[in-house]
Amino acid sequence: MSRRALTASLLLLVVAASAPGQGSPRRLTTLQSLRQFPTYFNLQNVLVRGEFVESGQRILLRGDDYEMKVLLGDVSTADGLVEVRAQMIDVGRLEPTDPRLTRYTGARDPEHWPKPGEEIVLNVTGVQAVQTATEASVRALALEPSKFEGQRVTIVGQFRGRNLFGDMPGSPAKSKYDFVLRSADAAIWVTGLRPKAKGLDLDVDARVDTGRWVQVTGVVKRERTMVALEATAISGAQPPSAGPADDEPAETPAPLPAAEVVFSSPTQQETEVPLTMPVRLQFSRGLAPASIAGNIRVSYESTATPGEPALIPFETKYDAATRALEIRFTKPPDPFKTLIVETLEGLKAFDGAGVTPWKLAFSFGN
Repeated sequence: MSRRALTASLLLLVVAASAPGQGSPRRLTTLQSLRQFPTYFNLQNVLVRGEFVESGQRILLRGDDYEMKVLLGDVSTADGLVEVRAQMIDVGRLEPTDPRLTRYTGARDPEHWPKPGEEIVLNVTGVQAVQTATEASVRALALEPSKFEGQRVTIVGQFRGRNLFGDMPGSPAKSKYDFVLRSADAAIWVTGLRPKAKGLDLDVDARVDTGRWVQVTGVVKRERTMVALEATAISGAQPPSAGPADDEPAETPAPLPAAEVVFSSPTQQETEVPLTMPVRLQFSRGLAPASIAGNIRVSYESTATPGEPALIPFETKYDAATRALEIRFTKPPDPFKTLIVETLEGLKAFDGAGVTPWKLAFSFGN
């Protein structure tokens, strides 16, 4: 095969692996994970399992000792274990007049509007009675991890690298070989074992490897409320035969919430920082590494030439597992001068959403 043909073939594989399906993807998860990662799941289509319960005049969905308010509209409930299709809404991230809150019955007073993460509801679009899972699969583990926690299981799924497509809301950060395993709309983390075996050697950072299917044996665990399989064995596998099509109408893709800086070291307005100390920024969601270059700026604070900051040379290192960006200066900056670290408009999250522009001011000491 010619070099041009080989390049074209590899490009097609990458495009096929990364192309989104019709409509917004549906996340199979648990009520606990929705509570833990409201920023990631906000306005996303989700599927969760639980039982409807009444609490006063309200109807809640309960699963694994967690409860969540539901907005039913014309959708009917069912007794026993159900699968609920819904859009998760973090009410505090929307305005009281937002049309997506038409079914919401809470107080609309802007002065008492909930803060982000305080009021989470499920805008239900479908309910189906189901039986509890009895056989392990990626889908069963994603929806009912408590049924299998601590058990040794064997499952088959598609290799998705180190969350290269944003299938999971975060990372367990157990090792540099952690990877995501996906089947249909369900995904879990695999830890404890490098994705390498006879005839199999996959790179967790290479999208070209994400077309491969693998069989993994291990123990089911929870890592930061995310489902993980602590692997003891791995091998190549054949993709399963196509299952029944999902006949639910495609829903309008929800706008992706912007990522943001949630922690910095040094802190805002800190002084006499050691000259050898790097700058570290942690983000609410993972970054698209290719967007980092050119979208981080470091300069001295100056009012003499507005719009033309004196730039300071630096290098960056990004750790996807912790969502942390490290900035190291190629030569020591001047002490006692105020430095400004900025994230610019072009910086992107792993799922293509923007990153809210942000600025840090601090100064080094001797």
